[in-house]
Amino acid sequence: MPEEADFRQSVGDVKPLKPDGRHHPQPPKPSPRPRKPSQGPALHAAACQEILQHQIGWFEPAHQAQQYARPGMPATTLKRLRQGNWPVCAQLDLHGYTRHQAQDALALFIHRARHRGQCVKVIHGKGFGSPQGEPVLKKLVRSWLQHHPDVLAFCEAETGGGAGSLLVLLRRPPAGEPRDEG
Repeated sequence: MPEEADFRQSVGDVKPLKPDGRHHPQPPKPSPRPRKPSQGPALHAAACQEILQHQIGWFEPAHQAQQYARPGMPATTLKRLRQGNWPVCAQLDLHGYTRHQAQDALALFIHRARHRGQCVKVIHGKGFGSPQGEPVLKKLVRSWLQHHPDVLAFCEAETGGGAGSLLVLLRRPPAGEPRDEG
């Protein structure tokens, strides 16, 4: 038992403490603080923008639709939209935007506009200022709108823009959805 002898030699004159009869519990850990729901308007807007950008995605248009109605919409929806049966509650002008800026702006615009009303106007231009003279945003915007879950229908705005702008009918937000005051 050389190990036991080594142990006794190393502890030597050490004596155990006398128990004082008291229990010394560890102090309780502080409970975690709940996160604040909003870290500020700028951070909230950035988070919304990122989420919505993923909703729209980068869809390259196969063709350029002049009008669109989500499957299952009544046939009269486009007719009523063209006739101006819904008042335009907000407008977004994308002139001078790059495709990336336009996508971000459109996503955020749709998210915020849903709480203001059901019909919006999106001005994408006719492409006269494009280097090749071909409309870039016109095709992209129409494709993005077709794939956006909150877009019910769109058509060219016959007055106030024609082929360079669209009237867009949006899905109403679900009851109880918090408003984004951005």
